[in-house]
Amino acid sequence: LQQRRGFRLSAPAAVQVTVRDALNQALDEELERDERVFLLGEEVAQYDGAYKISRGLWKKYGDNRVIDTPISEMGFAGIAVGAAMVWLRPVCEFMTFNFSMQAIDQVINSAAKTCYMSAGAIAVPIVFRGPNGASAGVAAQHSQCFAAWYGHCPGLKVVSPWNAEDAKGLLKSAIRDDNPVVMLENELLYGVAFEMSEQAQSKDFVVPIGKAKIERPGTHITLVAHSRPVGHCMEAASVLAKEGVECEVINLRTIRPMDIETVEASVVKTNHLVTVEGGWPQFGVGAEICARIMEGPAFNYLDAPAVRCTGADVPMPYAKILEDNCTPQVKDIIFAVKKTLNI
Repeated sequence: LQQRRGFRLSAPAAVQVTVRDALNQALDEELERDERVFLLGEEVAQYDGAYKISRGLWKKYGDNRVIDTPISEMGFAGIAVGAAMVWLRPVCEFMTFNFSMQAIDQVINSAAKTCYMSAGAIAVPIVFRGPNGASAGVAAQHSQCFAAWYGHCPGLKVVSPWNAEDAKGLLKSAIRDDNPVVMLENELLYGVAFEMSEQAQSKDFVVPIGKAKIERPGTHITLVAHSRPVGHCMEAASVLAKEGVECEVINLRTIRPMDIETVEASVVKTNHLVTVEGGWPQFGVGAEICARIMEGPAFNYLDAPAVRCTGADVPMPYAKILEDNCTPQVKDIIFAVKKTLNI
């Protein structure tokens, strides 16, 4: 009515939300929406979570829905998988995914394979979530990317968010999914604020699993990344744009199932490809993308070999200067782009 009378109604403004708060919103909304959802892990309840992702949830939902566990990943992951088999919807937090190695049998042999081995009779609707990849100053045993590890395994879905909308939408989709989902977050992004649209603030907002997003359109070269390196790609693209190079930046968002169609369509347009990841090069996510492009129709459109920009092929050093040289930086992406374009 106001619009008809000539008044201009302004759309509700987007807000700045940290990745931490986006994850907290997702957990809160899904705990409220479905009484079968519960959260368990080390310090998730009374301490509000090691990274404050579950802040306020124990006070709101109580001991039966937000459960502190002993320091025993194999034990509480097994409890969570068993609960999922009887159609509860557990969200199992690993304080870091490095510690998920203690529960690898539960994740791979119990969660991932049960639906297949039961001929579909037993679903396992569980989410394994927590920080993944390099943090800062925590050395080799706390600085690994598990995207390739878990992305290798049939029976799992694997998601890797970058910004606040990714984090909220993918976690909500993961909790609602009837399959086991591994959600690889990044500790260094928890405190970073991103713009969240009005749509993303809705309780009905989800990000579909298996669908990549073009964060920045471009015509000269395709950059594909997931998690924190997406931000590095965006920075590199801004620098290169000043030199007349327009990069198309794809936020992969899901590692398995991989949205290779979006990557192929971009490569057909730009004729060049650089993949960026924090993990090790051998058998990595970038290696899989390059192989899929080579095997598919987009290969015929490449004007130069695809290039991978990855973490160094060494355990993560402790010293900061060495750590910085072991993870892809903006300058490394720019170098890879110029190498690919021969400029």
